[in-house]
Amino acid sequence: MSQQPETAAKAGRKVIITCAVTGSVHTPTMTPYLPITPDDIARESIAASEAGAAIIHLHARNAKDGSPTPDPNVFMQFLPRIKQNCDSVINITTGGSLGMSMEDRLAAPLRAKPELCSLNMGSMNFGIYHVTDKISDWKYDWEKPYVERTRENVVSNSFAQIERFIRDLGQGCGARFECECYDVGHLYTLAHFLDRKLLEPPLFVQTIFGVLGGIGPHPDDLMHMRRTADRLFGKDYQWSILAAGRHQINLATIGAAMGGNVRVGLEDSIYLGPGRLAKSNAEQVQKIRTILEALSLEIATPEEARKMLKLKGGDQVAF
Repeated sequence: MSQQPETAAKAGRKVIITCAVTGSVHTPTMTPYLPITPDDIARESIAASEAGAAIIHLHARNAKDGSPTPDPNVFMQFLPRIKQNCDSVINITTGGSLGMSMEDRLAAPLRAKPELCSLNMGSMNFGIYHVTDKISDWKYDWEKPYVERTRENVVSNSFAQIERFIRDLGQGCGARFECECYDVGHLYTLAHFLDRKLLEPPLFVQTIFGVLGGIGPHPDDLMHMRRTADRLFGKDYQWSILAAGRHQINLATIGAAMGGNVRVGLEDSIYLGPGRLAKSNAEQVQKIRTILEALSLEIATPEEARKMLKLKGGDQVAF
């Protein structure tokens, strides 16, 4: 008989909710509720924390037009405010956005020295160009070309790039990583760096479903990723589920019942329900929290999340 994954209830675990507040995928035309300014990002992050998010995942945007920016000075306009007003773990992107160099992608986390950074585990196609078929009027000139470039651009995360992130931010700054796995091969890449002892457990494995170019959003895809991660990492990892767009809540719910943690937020989906835009990140956090509590699952506090992931602590960051 094959061994089935433990449920969160049987394992006695608490569920970490991550909220990805703004990202670099969606653009201002797609939703009027996207946080853009440092004030927006700080306010949305604090509200998401109050709603139950133990981890806040952050990108930055230009205040004038909402375009993604790697500028650490922009990050520093909201990072200290978030830290002063809540205890959630701050997770800073290393993925950045289309066209950003390695130096761009490293600039903010090297400046801030956070407890946690995202770390994409492989190069991939990341397509959102099909959205242009649905939008005729764009608010800003940069948006349509930016979205269309996903038809021909590859998101680059080579072995050398991944290793540099690990050495500069992990070994250099004491950060740990949200290891983003968009397909099964990314799990094997993560195992490679674990075998080389460049990463050490417990791993925080964020499996991502429904992005065009990555694994699909079917429950069978989720099960396959879970089984593969169990085989590769045993009990030395914390599993989390991120599903794009309309699949966000469904797959998060399935994964949580199987023992996983969850990620929501306007970076990953701009909707609260079918055809209904989410007006805030906190709405999405509250929705998944309500579902988790209805399943008799407990929500991890920021301090509990720190212990589960063996983070260095909020007093060890540079903001």
